[in-house]
Amino acid sequence: MQTDVQQVADGIYLVHGSNTNWVILTEGDAVTLVDTGYPGDREQVLASLAQVGSSPEAVTAVLITHAHNDHLGSAEYLRSTYGTPVHLHEAELAHARREFLHQVTVADVVRNGWRPGVVPWALHAIRSGGKLHVPVTAPEPFPSTGPLDLPGRPVPVHTPGHTDGHAAFHLPDAGVLISGDALVSAHPTSRIQGPQLLPDMFHHERARAVASLDVLAALEGDLMLPGHGPAHRGPLREAALQARERAL
Repeated sequence: MQTDVQQVADGIYLVHGSNTNWVILTEGDAVTLVDTGYPGDREQVLASLAQVGSSPEAVTAVLITHAHNDHLGSAEYLRSTYGTPVHLHEAELAHARREFLHQVTVADVVRNGWRPGVVPWALHAIRSGGKLHVPVTAPEPFPSTGPLDLPGRPVPVHTPGHTDGHAAFHLPDAGVLISGDALVSAHPTSRIQGPQLLPDMFHHERARAVASLDVLAALEGDLMLPGHGPAHRGPLREAALQARERAL
């Protein structure tokens, strides 16, 4: 099974799933997997690991930017099948356990159904498992502050707004930002291309999502790997500020 896997830097791979991306960080035989796509993307997740010469058994940890179904999809499968720890920001753990759900609702979709791309996106989301119940039974907080002792040495960056515990991951040595849904470059429901926030209906607290762009603007680097859309090359500060201008 061929999956759209792009090597964007040494040991760093961006994978385009069905409307959602995930990232593979390799170091020797070990792997960090950042996000896992929709539940329906599982075969693509496994195929992407094989394409980089790895396997689910080699995944040291799964890092989740936030607990929406299109990013959390196969996290519990990997945890329960292979014993892989699943880490999120502390403020996102209860969300991952599905003690509550901060996610776009059917009512939100109906209200926005007149917008281009919303209905096709919604149908795809449903087909891909966007409404399934896929909690992580035992999610864990990040094991330390600063760089994590995992392949790629990612540094979690709390970027609330899309969800309370959304976290991006900065790879300072490589100049890379894995931005999740705090900053994207495209989406099926958006009319624009390039750095941007997702449309308003997707954010739990839009004002906090806008404020988090200032956090991202302070990071050094020149390559953004978003949760949706293609990789974006250029200073991270400029990408974050462009998205902020578009949001105001």
